[in-house]
Amino acid sequence: MKTLTLPITGMDCANCVRSVERSASKVAGVQSATVNFATEQATVTYDPKIANPQAVIERIEKAGYSVPTMTLELPVTGMTCVNCSNTIQRRLGKVDGVLEASANFASEKAVVKYVPGTVSRGEIIAAVEKAGFGVLELEEGESAEDVEAKTRQAEIDHQVRRITIGALFTIPLFLISMSRDFGLIGMWSHALWVNYLFLALATPVQFYVGWDYYVGAYKSLRNGSANMDVLVAMGSSVAYFYSIAILIAQTIASIDPEFTSELLGNHVYFETSATIITLIVSGRLLEAQAKGRTSEAIKKLMGLRAKTARVVRGDGVEQDIPIDRVVRGDIVIVRPGEKVPVDGVVVEGHSTIDESMLTGESLPVDKQAGDKVIGATLNKQGLLRFEATAVGRETALAQIVKLVEQAQGSKAPIQRLADRISNIFVPIVIVIAFATFFIWLAAGATLTEAVLRLAAVLLISCPCAMGLATPLAVMVGMGKGAENGILLRNSTALEQAQKLTAVVLDKTGTLTKGELALTDIVASSEATFSTSELLRMAASAEKGSEHPIGEAIINAANAQNLAIATPAQFQSITGHGIAATIDGHQVLLGNLRLMQKENVHLNGLEPKVAALQQEAKTAMWLAVDGQAQAAIGVADTVKESSREAVEQMHAAGLTVVMMTGDNQATAEAIAQSVGIDRIFAEVLPSDKAVYVKQLQEEGFNVAMVGDGINDAPALAQANVGMAIGTGTDVAMESADITLMRGDLRGVPNAIRLSAATVRNIKQNLFWAFGYNVLLIPIAAGILAPFEFVPDFLRQLHPIMAAFAMVMSDVFVIGNALRLRGFQFDA
Repeated sequence: MKTLTLPITGMDCANCVRSVERSASKVAGVQSATVNFATEQATVTYDPKIANPQAVIERIEKAGYSVPTMTLELPVTGMTCVNCSNTIQRRLGKVDGVLEASANFASEKAVVKYVPGTVSRGEIIAAVEKAGFGVLELEEGESAEDVEAKTRQAEIDHQVRRITIGALFTIPLFLISMSRDFGLIGMWSHALWVNYLFLALATPVQFYVGWDYYVGAYKSLRNGSANMDVLVAMGSSVAYFYSIAILIAQTIASIDPEFTSELLGNHVYFETSATIITLIVSGRLLEAQAKGRTSEAIKKLMGLRAKTARVVRGDGVEQDIPIDRVVRGDIVIVRPGEKVPVDGVVVEGHSTIDESMLTGESLPVDKQAGDKVIGATLNKQGLLRFEATAVGRETALAQIVKLVEQAQGSKAPIQRLADRISNIFVPIVIVIAFATFFIWLAAGATLTEAVLRLAAVLLISCPCAMGLATPLAVMVGMGKGAENGILLRNSTALEQAQKLTAVVLDKTGTLTKGELALTDIVASSEATFSTSELLRMAASAEKGSEHPIGEAIINAANAQNLAIATPAQFQSITGHGIAATIDGHQVLLGNLRLMQKENVHLNGLEPKVAALQQEAKTAMWLAVDGQAQAAIGVADTVKESSREAVEQMHAAGLTVVMMTGDNQATAEAIAQSVGIDRIFAEVLPSDKAVYVKQLQEEGFNVAMVGDGINDAPALAQANVGMAIGTGTDVAMESADITLMRGDLRGVPNAIRLSAATVRNIKQNLFWAFGYNVLLIPIAAGILAPFEFVPDFLRQLHPIMAAFAMVMSDVFVIGNALRLRGFQFDA
């Protein structure tokens, strides 16, 4: 039995205590649960074979209470294959107070969810170190990214040193040995001293260049598992120590003529052991470099940050300070051509900001007093003063980086099969290798032939390719998405997006701009003023209005640089419209009831007003001095990119559905303008999830695309929830995928990226599994009886086996990195 102590929040009386105790006790495997109201702690005794802490916490939270938990991300060093990450997960999972633990071989990170107070950060790190791995610790003033970059570069430098020394000794050893075998050099090469020269050349490679494999194998076996290091250490050691045995026998035979060494043979294989290790170190170097390239998206995002900020402190004195010293409330000054250092709200100035580095939006965005600015974006023209509202880890950029890092470290469901196989792969290979050795001996093969087949089986097996197949592709795919404003919350979202068959679009702010704009001014045939003059009068009448329709008319007049006058008289007529005196003219702007009430002559505008209404626009009458002059149309306009986005979705075979609170006629007009397949109209916000569920019951895999806040229940109900918006307005926490651009074309792009990434993963897994299924039997000698098969396949040399293993890694790495060339539609 194990005992778990949990902090509980939300209790306010003795009844709460009993409620928590009852809830925890209902979990199968829990023997007892006692709660201390004063300390707000629950002590739970349970059988770890039946119950787990997460189940207890979920039951308590279901009862209406909270258990505070924390998540810790640790950069881990020393992992050499997926078995290492599995070992770390198992070790962390055994630590009391740890609820969940996952380790990612490709990103070299472990993520631990734990109960604070029950276990400390130091204890978690100690568990990782006890398993034989390292954890990067930050020194004062260092960032996690800097430490990781230094460590990764140190690993690459270490592998370069190993491969340099390995090549220095292996190349002459290999050339002399092969030249001797092919009779290219004289009989002197068969002298005993030459074999001792081979020993001298092979030993530094075996025990300096290959030392990491012995250490890794020892740690793995000590943890009760077997990883790739075990296979490499065993395979190279078989060739090395077998050669030593032959050399000892040859030495004895040279002293005692009656001694024979025919059982072991006369050929030493020092070049084999040295070449094996050098080749595999080459693969390890490629692997380390590839891991660095997969995180380039994070590096690019981090590189966007400004290093300093100009702030106003004290008596209005401007000073340049490091960005990490900026605090909320500081007034920050950004000049033209400078980066915005932190998030904030403009208090003075007007400029345009290039936000493409974060949102992918190519056009600069106008900014003036009251507008939000995002850190790391570029000020193009004017000088801005803004108040810092988010600094450090609170900024949009920091949140994006955190989201991408967490997503890259998550495990896709498709990876589970590879993980399960990797757990038992190495022991199975070892069994096959020794079975091969004894079967060939029993079949009459020489000891040398049996040993070579043993080494070939050990060395051709490649668990690394299986371990890298999924996480490398996931990291590259998610990084590519992040560079283009598509943020995926986890690997599950990445995998699920390519299965979608229907996309539900919220109308306001998703299909449309979410703000009213003037669309039409249709003048009467009896009009006595020009269209621009009518617009100026309407805008003058609405001057000072805070109504969205009035703002739309004023914005349209400002766009045409019309001189808006101040009304001499103004009256708001509730439910009808407004009346104003402009330049001596009596101006009325409102609905038909207002025109009828004031006995305005309609001048045949009725059909034109009806036409505007048929197009889902808000239509108003503009009358001057008792005569209807024009019909004005205002609408929440469809985004320019919406029709193209819907066409792209149709091209991908998706059913496109619009969901809106508007009436059926308005919804149909908008749907027809962009090519929507189905409409859900007059939908209350609380019912959106119900309609998503209805589509799922019809057999659709559904994506819900909304603003991420009002649509939260529907986003949660959907197979994949997508929040669409820009910058800090995006509610990243509520969706599986966040589209930083306010552009629907991000939806088909996200689905295409998902499909490309999953396709890449499947290619990698097919290769990784197919390679082992095909080549392990060949290494074991399954083709030996067939004389038509080339000799190098009938008796696969360990060097060829090691080369094949390295090439398997190279294929998976190269294929995953191909995703960096994925092209998004504009």
